[in-house]
Amino acid sequence: MPETNAEDPQRPAGPEQASRPKQPAVKTLDARSLRGLAHPLRMRMLAALRHEGPATASQLAEQLGESSGATSYHLRQLAAHGFVEDAPGHGKGRERWWRAVHQGTAFDETLMYDEADPETRGAADAFLHEIATIHTQELHTWLGDSHNWPREWRSSTDMSDFTLRLTPAQATELIHKMHDLVNSYRDLPQAENTETVRLHTHAFPRRGHA
Repeated sequence: MPETNAEDPQRPAGPEQASRPKQPAVKTLDARSLRGLAHPLRMRMLAALRHEGPATASQLAEQLGESSGATSYHLRQLAAHGFVEDAPGHGKGRERWWRAVHQGTAFDETLMYDEADPETRGAADAFLHEIATIHTQELHTWLGDSHNWPREWRSSTDMSDFTLRLTPAQATELIHKMHDLVNSYRDLPQAENTETVRLHTHAFPRRGHA
């Protein structure tokens, strides 16, 4: 899952990938790295480093309303699992700067299967629920602040949902096409009125009504 932390169903390599849009650098979670990431503060710190760029433990603490001791500890844990690394050349003095190693995280759904050990399944559940919480909070923040944005931006946002009748293969194909479309916008020339835009995608089966 690029950006917010989970998001790209794995697909087999094939000749069509040569023509696909440039993909972001993504870390695929295994059982160990999932357990290292599945903590609300760690996930939010990693998202902050991906979205805002390198920072110190103190800066992250101020941004997230935590103590610098807590952010320092969790940064070391993220580094131990390969999510962050030192960012030399930033700032002055002895304070340590950190940066994200990857642009996004891919979640392997097999970590939720019955054969996964209970600790891993629990970490997977916590990880996915935290992503859902973050998405909800981001939407609430936008709705509460939207009146402060120019009309052209208020009319350039979207909060839609759709209901389709699909097979698992068709649903997977649709997800891949959506991700490819989003990735095709990553390297567009930067205009004067460019802003950071967040896109959330959710696709899941539902029992009952068509």
